[in-house]
Amino acid sequence: MSDRDTFWKRLDGINAGMLGCAPDWRLVPMSHYADRDQSVLWFITADGTDLVKAVEGGPQQAVHVVSEGGDKLYARIEGTLELSNDKAKLDEIWNAVASSWFEDGKQDEDVRMLKLKLSTAEVWATTGGLGFLYEVARSKVTGAKPDMGDQYEIAFS
Repeated sequence: MSDRDTFWKRLDGINAGMLGCAPDWRLVPMSHYADRDQSVLWFITADGTDLVKAVEGGPQQAVHVVSEGGDKLYARIEGTLELSNDKAKLDEIWNAVASSWFEDGKQDEDVRMLKLKLSTAEVWATTGGLGFLYEVARSKVTGAKPDMGDQYEIAFS
């Protein structure tokens, strides 16, 4: 399996991360919806949030950080964040969690979608769980450094 495939497969099991963008780079927790074919992460948020205000004037450089030991993936994902009015995508990603934030559902006038076009990702794909414990124990017996998995960078086109 390629590094890119590993990244997308493990990202599918992760619900949220910390998203921030220029100019202030304040990271906030956000649920993401991955679109592997387009190399995009989608976010549903509300009008008036700091992220929406930051991109109202146009796209901004952004970072989304995910950390999930259970799925054995840690990543710093960079790209360009912008507002989107893609109603078909909203219909596709709308769910019970999103609906709990908006009284009038996806028709609520405060619903905003953010689109993060990925440029690069620095990824740590670990063995996690029992594999981690095995590597630590093996290192104690053999004196070798434990193998904690792979670290790589992906460039998206």
